[in-house]
Amino acid sequence: MTAFPALAQVGTPEGLQAEQVATADSAEGEGDVVVTGSRIRRQDLTSSSPVAVTAREEFTLSGAVNVESVVNQLPQVLPSAGGTAFSNNPGSGASTLDLRGLGTTRTLVLVNGRRWMFYDTTQIVDTNTIPAFLVDSVETLTGGASAVYGTDAVAGVVNFRLRQDLSGVMGQAVYNVTERGDGARFSADIAVGTNTPDGNGNVTMYANYTKRNPIFQGARRFSATASGDGCIVPGSTNSETMIGTPFPSGIATGTCTARGGQIGFVPQGSATGPIGTFASGNNTYIFNPTGGGSRVFQDPADLYNFGPVNYLQLPQERYLLGAYGHYEVTPGVTFFSELSFVDNRVSTELAPTPTGVTAQLQIASPYFNDQTRALLLANDAAETTVANRGDGYATTSLSYRFLSAGSRNSTNDRTAFRVLAGLRGDITPKLNYEAFYSYARTRNSNIQQGNVSRSRYLAALSTEFVPGSTTDLRCRDATARAAGCVPINVFGSGLASQQAVNYVRVQSTNLEISELQNAIATLSGSLFNLGGGGEDVAFSVGGEYRRMSSQFVPDTFLATGDVLGFNASQPTRGSYDVKEAFGELNVPILRDRFIHRLELNGAARYSKYSLAAVGGNWTYTVGGQLAPIRDIAFRGNYSRAVRAPNVNDLFAGNSVNFPGATDPCSDRSPNTQTAAVRALCVASGVPAGNVFTRQVQPNTQIQVAQGGNPNVEQETSDTYGFGVVLSPTFIPRLNIAVDYFNIKVENTIGILAGGIAQALSLCYNTIQDVNNPICQPFVNTAGRAVRGPTGALGETAGGLNPLFTSANVGTLRTSGIDIIADYSVPLNFSLLNAGGSSKITFNYAGTWLDKFRNTPITAIPEREFIFEGTFGQPIYRHTARLNVMDGPGLLSLRWRFNGATQDSRIRNVFNGTTRVGTDRALLPVPRIGAYSLFDLTASVTPAEALTLSLGVNNLFDRKPPVLGSSASQANTLPAFFDVLGRDFFVSAAIRF
Repeated sequence: MTAFPALAQVGTPEGLQAEQVATADSAEGEGDVVVTGSRIRRQDLTSSSPVAVTAREEFTLSGAVNVESVVNQLPQVLPSAGGTAFSNNPGSGASTLDLRGLGTTRTLVLVNGRRWMFYDTTQIVDTNTIPAFLVDSVETLTGGASAVYGTDAVAGVVNFRLRQDLSGVMGQAVYNVTERGDGARFSADIAVGTNTPDGNGNVTMYANYTKRNPIFQGARRFSATASGDGCIVPGSTNSETMIGTPFPSGIATGTCTARGGQIGFVPQGSATGPIGTFASGNNTYIFNPTGGGSRVFQDPADLYNFGPVNYLQLPQERYLLGAYGHYEVTPGVTFFSELSFVDNRVSTELAPTPTGVTAQLQIASPYFNDQTRALLLANDAAETTVANRGDGYATTSLSYRFLSAGSRNSTNDRTAFRVLAGLRGDITPKLNYEAFYSYARTRNSNIQQGNVSRSRYLAALSTEFVPGSTTDLRCRDATARAAGCVPINVFGSGLASQQAVNYVRVQSTNLEISELQNAIATLSGSLFNLGGGGEDVAFSVGGEYRRMSSQFVPDTFLATGDVLGFNASQPTRGSYDVKEAFGELNVPILRDRFIHRLELNGAARYSKYSLAAVGGNWTYTVGGQLAPIRDIAFRGNYSRAVRAPNVNDLFAGNSVNFPGATDPCSDRSPNTQTAAVRALCVASGVPAGNVFTRQVQPNTQIQVAQGGNPNVEQETSDTYGFGVVLSPTFIPRLNIAVDYFNIKVENTIGILAGGIAQALSLCYNTIQDVNNPICQPFVNTAGRAVRGPTGALGETAGGLNPLFTSANVGTLRTSGIDIIADYSVPLNFSLLNAGGSSKITFNYAGTWLDKFRNTPITAIPEREFIFEGTFGQPIYRHTARLNVMDGPGLLSLRWRFNGATQDSRIRNVFNGTTRVGTDRALLPVPRIGAYSLFDLTASVTPAEALTLSLGVNNLFDRKPPVLGSSASQANTLPAFFDVLGRDFFVSAAIRF
């Protein structure tokens, strides 16, 4: 029978599950192991830094086809909002890991203790490239480890150890499908390993095919209708969608209860819909569906529901091939190599392209009736350029969503390969070496469908009568006409001709190439013995060279900004290298002399970057362990780590994004509507009559431009932790580890002022000076009207995009306690095997979060955001598994628990530097209770070479909470809560 031990093992007491990890590292030396967080060979798994070990059986028990679905369940990991199978917007098709919620760029991902390939200019690993089938264990190290591994190991390290020395053939097939019959996932794997005839080496080859079908948000009631906070008719909330009927006198929350309404969720789509809208005076007008006439736009009645046509689960198709092996050429010289290739295709899909332009509309066009012409005439009379008044054309902001152009589908087709070759061996019985070189390259071809050319669209909107006719139109621009321009009618529903749509619709193809070169040489061994009964003093010294390069080559339409739909981007190209020297020392002082064990350790690294703003820097770590008796051990450590800026931070060309933000000049921030804010809004370029109205911000997202900064510096972090490990001899097979962690990251790399959301609040509520650099992105200046005619920001709202670049801006702090335990009970009876025995095992991993604080601008420490205990950051969470093994059978129950959380707005709203928060009574869901998921798996091994498994995840079909305006996607947090519902899987594994 195949054993199924631990979900997360303590991984530190002597002898605890040593066989598993030692097997993964057997090629490293005679019986020695290398623990994640160190380069020194050891004879046990003790470590001053806490390392949680997830055994390979967890992948089988959960029906996983990708590594993310297992690792993201660990309490130390917070699923990245943009890096899971449910990350559609934001989303890049990649699966990423985020330790402690400190960010994917601060989590170092290794495979067999070595750097893996990254997928784009942010230099983040896509875990889709790691063969889940061959993972022997996953080791998660908390805290800074830059002294051992170099940059990026700020929050910690996730190390995937692959099975070594495979002999024979292994195969596996896994099929998953939801109870609703959708979202099918299939994965097939095969691996072949063989020893060389002389017994001096081994080669393993493997292949994988994975297919994942999409699910649209419309397939689930909770995500089928985009929702937001608002005022509803009391008692009208739908029990499944949690959306109520908008209150007749308005949906504003500030006066809702006073008007007799109830705070709840209202339909909250986009103001840009499949019927054109335009601005005239202080109002926005929407055309009649049949065209001609228009009326005042009604919010929320006229909002477009973009939810149903967005992906909930992304489709994926992956081919993965690889091989690795080693051969002892001569005693003391072993050649080893690794080869990996992956072709991974993942698509995201958004609602059809929303467009917002300032256009010249022909007032006499037959597309309009007299009522609409009167509004356009008013616009014409109000034009600031006197010469343009009365010319027969009205300048107006115009919004329209191109359903006729199809959905915005973005397909990322990534092909990546990695080659590694090296030598290792023993120089003497106490001295060994290892040297290797690796090269990895990822090429991503991104194909975008559903885009609209801005220049072609504007040309198609600006019309004139065909000479000799008073009804037939043609494009006004002769050059555009020669290029095939056809007048387009967006002044109703579905009125645009196919020829016009074909003219404005474009397909964009973008290319990304990323490369990593890495060379490391180490010399390690033992020096002398202190005579205290412990092992010899051990050391490791070495040097490392890395070169990182990336480039992003956008399509011509995107590079020139001539695009509506997907985000315009300028080219990115850059590279840098680093030369490093490092050393590590482990000093066993006592062993079974007065006390059971006492040892100290330390490591240091000097890194010299080719980046002038980074230069040279030191990282270091010190730690120790004290075990008074065999049953208990105390440990502690301190680490200084760095994260050097990546290519995207440094060299990114300006790109367009749509972050959620609130403009205090609109009606979306009722608590900050003061006379001072009003005056500042007018000074910024908002028409006085539009201040504190929806005209200033028609959508919850604001279009911005973001770019890199070659002068950005490195981040630094300090981590300290201490803990205790219990392995009581009076309770055999029980192991408990309790560890406190405290991580502070300073000089964090972000964007100016922490992004548009923070910058808007700071500018209008705190700084209140249009000449301050933080306010400048929002202020109209000579030649740059960032605020459009209505005062709105962003091109889609009729203005220009505020520009934000990379900067060292803030501080992150987190602290808490990790608890890991495992226990097994052998039973002297069996229900399935007469005369046999059985066993019960229990594994638990939990995290109690003390603090998670983000200060977006270090210079303003009063504006510290408190995130512990908020949606997606529970104070307490755990994963536990109970296994019952009896003969050839196994029954396993997993419990995934997340504690109660509250809306972050309750504590994180400021008036200037004063924390004012948000009244709970103004929030539809100020708090959600504890969230538990249970998973059940049954497995049987009818023959030694065959194991069959059947399981169900989310056994009780628990629904995710609807969060409205606090949601990241699909009305909830799909990376954190289960959005599939009850989900079944079946798998078969063979070995011979």
